[in-house]
Amino acid sequence: MTRSIRPDAVLVQAVIAGALSFAHLHDLAAAAGQSGWKAWAYPISVDLLLVAAWRRLRNSGPSRLAWCWFLIALVASLGANVATAGFLDLANPPALLRLGIAGWPALAFLGGTLLAHSATDPAPVAAPAPTTDPAPKPDAEPEPAPEPVTAADDTPALPAADPAPAPASAPAPEVAVPAPLVAHARKVAADHEARTGSPIDTDTLRARLGVPAPMADAIAAQLA
Repeated sequence: MTRSIRPDAVLVQAVIAGALSFAHLHDLAAAAGQSGWKAWAYPISVDLLLVAAWRRLRNSGPSRLAWCWFLIALVASLGANVATAGFLDLANPPALLRLGIAGWPALAFLGGTLLAHSATDPAPVAAPAPTTDPAPKPDAEPEPAPEPVTAADDTPALPAADPAPAPASAPAPEVAVPAPLVAHARKVAADHEARTGSPIDTDTLRARLGVPAPMADAIAAQLA
């Protein structure tokens, strides 16, 4: 599928301006004594240096080298266009114009070489990432922490105090035993001695009467 070619106003304007600038540079070079193909090579050299400097600015960013050669090529192109407007007698060009036209090839060659082979600004080097200690393995046993070192104590040890004597146990309070209970206990003790042939002990008496131990001791004391 073919695409239709539509005229662009900006492109047409650029072609017309380039053709006029090319013609002016050719006429100026021819008036300065450059004849034949040399006069046609001058416009190409100026325009190519201008384009190369602009491309360097677009691709590598602003730099003093690119701006310097861009301004040199712009002044050469603009000066040629202004010179052909009647400000100079092209039939008898001045010696300064002849000098500039004759030295332009060396100047343009130097500028093109520097733009093509000069190193661009180095990219900033990223700082290396800080290295972190590797995590300990799960099965690795942690190293024991060093024991703290304490300063030696030169103070003499005091003699140990004698332990305080334990308080004497308070005597158990006397338990009042009713007389009927003592009489019943005598019968139980007599029955136990008649059956077993030995006097009844305190634990058996307490179990037979169903009384607490202090009361059983008090009854046994009265039966003795």
